[in-house]
Amino acid sequence: MPAMLFDPPYYAVIFTAQRTDGDEAAYARTAALMDQLAAQVPGYLGIESTRDAKTGLGITVSYWRDEAAIQAWKTQADHVMARQAGRDRWYASYALRVAKVEREYDFHKPENDAGWA
Repeated sequence: MPAMLFDPPYYAVIFTAQRTDGDEAAYARTAALMDQLAAQVPGYLGIESTRDAKTGLGITVSYWRDEAAIQAWKTQADHVMARQAGRDRWYASYALRVAKVEREYDFHKPENDAGWA
């Protein structure tokens, strides 16, 4: 399920990464810790993440109130160390994009919808 919607404008940091093989336990522990620490940064709004189990390609989108919050997260000490571990051990490649969200909308199928007839 997609993350909650927020009142625009806000920012989305889009992290697309190709994982290396192995070291799943340490990666999972670090990812969980990063989720917890990011949530403590003033201006953090939420996160969505997915990874293809076969190819290792993943996309994580974190949402932030403003660019100052993004900068605070970028310079958070544990996050700096995790980024270096990612370069050294966990990622074959990655790309990071920062986008300003100007508008949004969503759709939810009604629960009693039986689908196509």
